[in-house]
Amino acid sequence: MNVADSFRVAAALEELGFSPTNLPDQADVIVLNTCVVRESAEQKAIGRLTSLKSLKTKNPDLVISLMGCMVGVHDSSNLRKRYPYVDVFSQPSDPGPLINHLHGKNINAIQYRQISDILDTQYAYTLPITKENELISAFLPIVFGCSHACSYCIIPLRRGKEISRPPQEILADATALVDRGVKEITLLGQIVDRYGHDQPGYPTLDVLMRQMHELEGLQRIRFLTSHPNWMTDKILDAVAELPKVMPYFELPNQAGDDQVLKDMRRGYTIDQYIRMIEKIRSRLDIVSIATDIIVGFPGESASQFERSVDLLKTVRPDMTHVARYSPRPGTYSAQKMVDDVPPEEKMRRFRIIEKLQEQITTEINQKYLYTTVPVLFEGRSKERWRGRTPTNKLVFIENDKNLLGKIIDVTITWSGPWSMIGEAKPILSNK
Repeated sequence: MNVADSFRVAAALEELGFSPTNLPDQADVIVLNTCVVRESAEQKAIGRLTSLKSLKTKNPDLVISLMGCMVGVHDSSNLRKRYPYVDVFSQPSDPGPLINHLHGKNINAIQYRQISDILDTQYAYTLPITKENELISAFLPIVFGCSHACSYCIIPLRRGKEISRPPQEILADATALVDRGVKEITLLGQIVDRYGHDQPGYPTLDVLMRQMHELEGLQRIRFLTSHPNWMTDKILDAVAELPKVMPYFELPNQAGDDQVLKDMRRGYTIDQYIRMIEKIRSRLDIVSIATDIIVGFPGESASQFERSVDLLKTVRPDMTHVARYSPRPGTYSAQKMVDDVPPEEKMRRFRIIEKLQEQITTEINQKYLYTTVPVLFEGRSKERWRGRTPTNKLVFIENDKNLLGKIIDVTITWSGPWSMIGEAKPILSNK
């Protein structure tokens, strides 16, 4: 979500005549787009923001903008007192305050051009010019905020209640992205499966994907993040029936014990989660599934953690994003529950999940050896081309032709837990 928001800000700044620089001390404007979903992410953002103070001291004309979840959707007066050297505070997904500030300041005699369409179309998403013809895969938000309120999650407090974007705006954004060279679009939402549920008359996610499937030039569609309570048969049908929709699911579970799930306010049981995974795999011949696990949630005993281990052994996901629990201010778990699992025990559990998932992924990826899969190439990493399979597996090949944005059949010759290596087949032309 933050990547998409950052590109939107960059595109708006380009409308004012700015161009990017990789050197902070040469910048006229610095935008720090922040995440606070975990304590470590917030501390990283605070450290980076603090480091910018010296640049402001050296160059008083430098404009510093703080954006994203650290600002949130509520009053930012405390932040203004804490960081007086910050010029602009912007809520998540909103470049308006920064653009208005720059217009009024008119720094460096930059001529203001017409950007009312960017500000009037509040949620328009596009690419900065600097990313044209090089960004093959792009993120497109379709649902902002979240109304589910898991007991540990700060997102509803910082990004606000769930709001689905108008479908005509989403399709217009998707068309604009394709016109700029994008081949793959990932639809985003905190619970992407709930798209349209908050707005009478809006299509649901499956219908939206069918509409997007008709876009000429768009080759692949993905969506994340899903929630077990909102994964419908119609969504599965869309994935199964639409060739452009990739068979990949981000379906977080978070814990392997029913009581812990109840304390997390997830809204489902372990049995329901397992049956959902079984349904997905029975409906789709080829599919990969990623999940999330939080270790060390308040009250999680050693035996309850072992049930998370057992769940991974049963479900065998392609990827697990594992996190150590950290209390976030204002959440139910931070206010009402005791963070009673010691840090060293959280790390021990983290490493166990990490090692187990590496083993599972290695075994899954070995099944790709000597098979041929279609790979969409996104760019180069050193001397090799980098791309992804429909199931989101990272593949590298050596080839002297321009493969950017092309889908090529690749025979896998080596597999590891996090990537694979292959050979293009057949010999390619540059057409």
